[in-house]
Amino acid sequence: MRTPPGTPPEPGAPGLSDATRGRILFGGDYNPEQWPEETWPEDVRLMKEAGVNSVTLGVFSWARLEPRPGAREFGWLDRLMDLMHEHGIGVVLATPTSSPPPWLGRLHPETLPRDEDGRTEWWGSRQHFSHSSAVYRRRAAAITEDLAARYGAHPALTMWHINNEYCTTDHGDEAAGAFRRWLQDRYGTLEALNTAWGTACWGQSYDDWHEIVPPRHAHYLKNPTQVLDFRRFTSDMLLECCAAERDIVRRHSPAIPVTSNFMPMWVGQDAWRWAAEEDVVSVDLYPDPRDPLGAQYGALVQDMTRSQAAGGPWMLMEQAAGAVSWRTVNHPKPRGLNRLWSLQAVARGADAVCYFQWRASRQGAEKFHSGMIGHAGEPGRGFQEIKEIGAELALLAPHVAGTRVPAGIAILHDWNSWWAGAHEGALSARNDYAEVLRAWHRALWEAHLTTAFAHPEHDLSGYRMVVVPQLYLLTDRAIENLTAYARAGGTLVCGFLTGVADEDDRVRPGGMDERLRDLFGIRTLHEWWPLDPGETAVCDGFTGTLWSEEIEPGPDAVVEARYRGGELDGLPAVLRRGTARYLSTLPEPPALRALLTGAAEQAGVRPVLDELPDGVEAVRRGGLLFLLNHGRDPVTVEVPGSHRDLLGGANVRDRVRLERLGAAVLAP
Repeated sequence: MRTPPGTPPEPGAPGLSDATRGRILFGGDYNPEQWPEETWPEDVRLMKEAGVNSVTLGVFSWARLEPRPGAREFGWLDRLMDLMHEHGIGVVLATPTSSPPPWLGRLHPETLPRDEDGRTEWWGSRQHFSHSSAVYRRRAAAITEDLAARYGAHPALTMWHINNEYCTTDHGDEAAGAFRRWLQDRYGTLEALNTAWGTACWGQSYDDWHEIVPPRHAHYLKNPTQVLDFRRFTSDMLLECCAAERDIVRRHSPAIPVTSNFMPMWVGQDAWRWAAEEDVVSVDLYPDPRDPLGAQYGALVQDMTRSQAAGGPWMLMEQAAGAVSWRTVNHPKPRGLNRLWSLQAVARGADAVCYFQWRASRQGAEKFHSGMIGHAGEPGRGFQEIKEIGAELALLAPHVAGTRVPAGIAILHDWNSWWAGAHEGALSARNDYAEVLRAWHRALWEAHLTTAFAHPEHDLSGYRMVVVPQLYLLTDRAIENLTAYARAGGTLVCGFLTGVADEDDRVRPGGMDERLRDLFGIRTLHEWWPLDPGETAVCDGFTGTLWSEEIEPGPDAVVEARYRGGELDGLPAVLRRGTARYLSTLPEPPALRALLTGAAEQAGVRPVLDELPDGVEAVRRGGLLFLLNHGRDPVTVEVPGSHRDLLGGANVRDRVRLERLGAAVLAP
């Protein structure tokens, strides 16, 4: 599939609105096969009490549906589908292909993935499948075909959920053959591949396609372009698996939307390309309750997911009602945090707020992962909070469902650049792309400037300001897009180590593409100067962290801040030419916030509200103003004019009080 990055679905394709029908979907993964069937009526009673209108079924049910090769046991699922429909609860039905039954690995060991050391990943957990295995693909298609034929017209069905959290890599022999075919499609000839991979380095040149294998365990550094292509290949192979199942369910139920849940900021998928293949963009989101910037991380993922949905509504497929079970220490959510983060998702565009899972498991690997009903049962605090959230989402739905979130600033992000910049021979292992991206988003979030994300080849003309935290790899098309945007008057702010390499991870002449050097007013980039742990760079008015660069400015560039002291004394830390700025270091958080806020003001982008107490987030969606207090103390927020708080039902004028971890949703 060679879909351009971020291309929206074809006109007329079903979307999230076809599943929500003016509601906010509320519910979560339901795994009733873990419980006696006598429990099911009690589950339905509690779901109705909590306002649950959607459940996801069948995610890990392959072994239950097909306990032995070719067998089909659908009776239990028939009863569940009918039970949900009888009580007005829609079903997001999953294809169960993320967790093959043990018999598949036993009878067909070639379906099991292997790591780069050649070790087999056995059954007994999940995601134990080779994306390139012909047997796996046939068996996955067969169970999907029968599932879709049986339930494609069932009145409870509202959405299809393909697989679950695609993340499997495979370095085995069948994957090696698929990798060679993928490379032949990409390059055509070995000569072109050798040129792209730079195999003249260390005498790696290939003379036969069969000499090429996945980047397995090596004595020293692996070829970085081989690793980059393997990441691209893995994303594409998983997407092929997803699309094959999607096409099956679409054939049986063309009016039912299809999704597959992303993991937040997951390095293994090019989610721009994946989103273009889905009807609904969904994500699983688990910020750490103890992280003081957990809300900012949530906002980043929500902004990115909304952007992958072309700015439209999206689905929060999974979150935790309380603690998870995979951190070193797993803390529960304080009272009110579940509600607050659920409202944050709605504020930033979600039309579905769901959980993993409905009822906490008593056995298995996730028995200490929270549920909407925890181990304390119906009287527990967790379930009582779930009921409150369900009631509030029902109140908000008529006002917010289907509306959009305006954003005047775009943050550019690309998985290919992330992959390429993470190679073993990089200048600094401390330069973590995801952390740099998060730092820039944090600066804008703390300034109450709502952002979208975009691919560097997207149309940027609708944004007043575009920021590039770091894009080590840029295609020629992306560079032309950025330069055209800035030369048309758009405000562009770019971070260090951007435009260094082309799409084959080949360093561009001069260490940075000459079109970008000209754009920012850089005559020469002499050296990169990464900083050691604890080392900083003193600059005019702020302190730089992580990185610095030895840059010689051109004659018409404006040096807005210089390094002071050390090897780079007097050289530019922040350089501007026209409406384009370049930061050769990472300013500490307050300085980065001030710099980006100043650029936004010049671009005509204003915060949602001018004055807000610390810890308060303000977001506009549709005609509503969401105010979210992430602090642990009550605050008063100035909101000029008269408003109605949809959550509390009160009329407010000029100011509103927010309790600790509290929220208000104001309508004019």
